Amino acid sequence: MSWWSGLRELKPLLHLLLPLSIHWVAEEMTVSVLVDVTTSALCPGESTCSKAIYINGLQQTIAGIFKMVVLPLLGQLSDEHGRKPLLLITMSTTIISFALLAWHQSEEFVYAYYVLRTISYIISQGSIFCISVAYVADVVNESKRAIVFSWMTGLLSASHVLGDVLARFLPENYIFVVSIALLIFCLVYMKFFLVETVVQAPRKNRESGCWAKIVDVLQQRYKSMKRAAEGVIFSPTLRGMALVSFFYELGMSGISSVLLYYLKAVFGFNKNQFSELLMMVGIGSIFSQMLLLPILNPLVGEKVILCSALLASIAYAWLYGLAWAPWVPYLSASFGTIYILVKPSTYAIISNASSSANQGKTQTFIAGTQSISDLLSPIAMSPLTSWFLSTNAPFECKGFSIICASISMIISFCFACALKPDTGSSNDIEGNPETPLLSDN
Repeated sequence: MSWWSGLRELKPLLHLLLPLSIHWVAEEMTVSVLVDVTTSALCPGESTCSKAIYINGLQQTIAGIFKMVVLPLLGQLSDEHGRKPLLLITMSTTIISFALLAWHQSEEFVYAYYVLRTISYIISQGSIFCISVAYVADVVNESKRAIVFSWMTGLLSASHVLGDVLARFLPENYIFVVSIALLIFCLVYMKFFLVETVVQAPRKNRESGCWAKIVDVLQQRYKSMKRAAEGVIFSPTLRGMALVSFFYELGMSGISSVLLYYLKAVFGFNKNQFSELLMMVGIGSIFSQMLLLPILNPLVGEKVILCSALLASIAYAWLYGLAWAPWVPYLSASFGTIYILVKPSTYAIISNASSSANQGKTQTFIAGTQSISDLLSPIAMSPLTSWFLSTNAPFECKGFSIICASISMIISFCFACALKPDTGSSNDIEGNPETPLLSDN
């Protein structure tokens, strides 16, 4: 019944989930080929490319710095000005960077791609899903949100599988062209069919100079940011989830930034093996998110699911780090079936602990704390991975950096065990005159 109930709840979200799914397909189909494209352009004829590893780390660091501010700001704007315009803006940022690689894949174009893709990451990475989660919270009852979030992340996994299938069988020359066409279709569809859920309060018409308007906007942003920070800091659940998310992302983002380059250097994996690994994770994730979580959630709750998923992520990291044969990464990837449940359980706990007027603000504020992880992890992971893949490594353990990243996942697990999830409905502060973000102060 929980499974069927979750499916019924998705019906009013069709015009959100359809373009989102296609957007995820379009982005995922480029992941496996990007490793070959960047390595071939920056290090021709070599299987290991330290330059690509460092540039990816730099990209992640720069994006992490700016996302700390941009993510909470986008969440506030979605609460004030609506989900639809923010989704259209964030989802459009990928197109130009992919267009460069569709045009040419020389070293200069790859460098230009990294610049534009970094800007795209700052605006879109994390914000698209967080704003979508806030959209769902506008429509779906609190008791059903965990199941719907699970279905959403399940659709994300299904989209990734389809994207990996396309990457596996499409010729490399057509991958970016097809991706761009799908990304444009998503924007057009959402523009015409997505219904806005935020009702904006009428604004007061005040005559003032340009400078006064700028100061007023900055003051409003500061006040809104301050309220978001206070809401997270003074809520034990939200504060705990911020710590869980920070340390989990610190480990997982560090692993993700170097994993494919590590597998290419150690086992000679290419686009085909990368696609197979990603498909394996995606197919298992569809089962766990669409079938397993809706069944387990009413029985054990989000906290137990979160802790179990964090344990699986630790096992995932250790198997990759100690991989001694080409089949071990496939075994490690199987744990993706469980660790993928970290995301829907996290979104559900945060959403239930937030007031209805502050869904976008809270989700993106905690996502902003994760961006600090994106800033920190490459600083250690890029040089450490490059060092242990080189002939100058102090001892033989090519995946040592991945094992180190698992330590932060263990810390995240400890914080998750200490959580006491609550609900924000009893403390919904919509009635507080200071709180509404849809009115002009």
